[in-house]
Amino acid sequence: MSSHPQPGSATSTATPEKGGGGNAMALLVIASCQLMVVLDITIVNIALPDIQRALDFSTTSLSWVVNAYTLTFGGLLLLGGRAGDILGRRRVFVFGVLLFAFASLLGGFSQDSGQLLAARALQGVGGAIASPTSLALISTTFREGPERNRAFGVFAAVSAGGGAIGLLMGGILVEWLDWRWVLFVNVPIGLLIAFATPRYIKESERHPGHFDIAGALTSTVGMVLLVYGFIRAAQDGWRDPWTIGSFCAAVVVLAAFIVIERRSSQPITPLHMFADRNRAGTYGIMLCLAAAIFGMFFFLTLFAQNVLDFSPLVTGFAFLPVSAVIAVGAALASRFLPVYGPKPFMVVGAILAAAGLAWLTLTDVHSTYAGSILGPLLVFSLGMGMEFVSLTLMALSNVEVRETGAASGLLNATQQVGGSLGLSILVTMFGTASNNEAEKQVPLFLQQATPLERLRFERTGQLPPPYSDEILTAGVSSAFVVAAVFAAVAAIIAVLVIQVRPSDLERLQGGGMGPGPG
Repeated sequence: MSSHPQPGSATSTATPEKGGGGNAMALLVIASCQLMVVLDITIVNIALPDIQRALDFSTTSLSWVVNAYTLTFGGLLLLGGRAGDILGRRRVFVFGVLLFAFASLLGGFSQDSGQLLAARALQGVGGAIASPTSLALISTTFREGPERNRAFGVFAAVSAGGGAIGLLMGGILVEWLDWRWVLFVNVPIGLLIAFATPRYIKESERHPGHFDIAGALTSTVGMVLLVYGFIRAAQDGWRDPWTIGSFCAAVVVLAAFIVIERRSSQPITPLHMFADRNRAGTYGIMLCLAAAIFGMFFFLTLFAQNVLDFSPLVTGFAFLPVSAVIAVGAALASRFLPVYGPKPFMVVGAILAAAGLAWLTLTDVHSTYAGSILGPLLVFSLGMGMEFVSLTLMALSNVEVRETGAASGLLNATQQVGGSLGLSILVTMFGTASNNEAEKQVPLFLQQATPLERLRFERTGQLPPPYSDEILTAGVSSAFVVAAVFAAVAAIIAVLVIQVRPSDLERLQGGGMGPGPG
């Protein structure tokens, strides 16, 4: 799932004294950074089954490979944008890129699950620093008007296409080399970006302000505790002391976050953004839909490679229609928004997403890609394409120019955090359903197994196919039930909360429109 482009929270008056060639190189540098950060979610998704086998992850704990990145990325995204404003965007941009590359190198060399998760979290920090600063640099580097608009268009296209590129690159790297190369590939790219940045991008002016470190830390730690509670519940049950303790600690830390933000003169999360009914509803819809799409990619990747026996490369190609149909949905929404307004597309888009996910709940061990997976993917993707354009517009409606960065950044953060939280809830459902199915499959296996197969099961605790396929499929199907509920809740929010007419569109766009969906 790609990030939504985020306009800079403040534009610098500095304008580079370069010709078109220099600006073209500057755009290449900025877009390359965004591509590296955006594709890192999907490129790692394709490698998940190989990572699971190599580092001995359980299926429930495997979700941390995704969550460790998205939680730190989403939690620190607004702080990264603020750092660029205060310290200078080029300086902060280079630091973020180098930190991302260094973390990728550490992740590629990981020898156990703890090392990989620590590296993924550090990658998220680097991405949170580099991504918002990269878009803000467009305002610094390109003159206002057609030149800047073209740059925003390229940036938006890279953000939208990053997911598809990540799917293909992930499949190629895992199949032809090794899963570690989905991380190693970032190192030379990051070094080239860091080397080229001072040559083609001018430093921005600094803006006075201070860092809301306490707000950023409490929001991130609170969400980590909440996600840990759900994943712990999937492994050890709801009565486990660590599960209960994690949820209680999450409530305390997140309450402290709200208090800190209410008292801060320059909060990292401007809570007044939620005062507008339409914007609050938009964030709620994004939270639900991000939960659904992150879960869809995670579980379908496992199903495709473990049950359908797809190779990583074939899995990457299998997901390509998602990006293509999202583009179609976004184009339809953009074309007819002036006529119908954003609300119909928010409602219909969420309904289509829910319908596609509900269709996926019918998945079983006899399902095929063409017969059972492709259709739901197309329906889901068409709905999501409609949503991205509408959500971006509504998130930036009635926002002062100086706060457009905060508004779109908050939408981006909501996407990442919602995806992590939703995936953890889906993993909880997966764990419960797969454990129940295992109670049925183990006796069947023991009745039919040879002495050697029984001995192997006693040593590893792992059932062989087709028993393991039945367990995985039962869990995946149940997880899609919850994902469909998330999308249905998004549709309900769109119907009951969003209040906007087609005649309001010009006024909404006057508040500031981002460069496009991510």
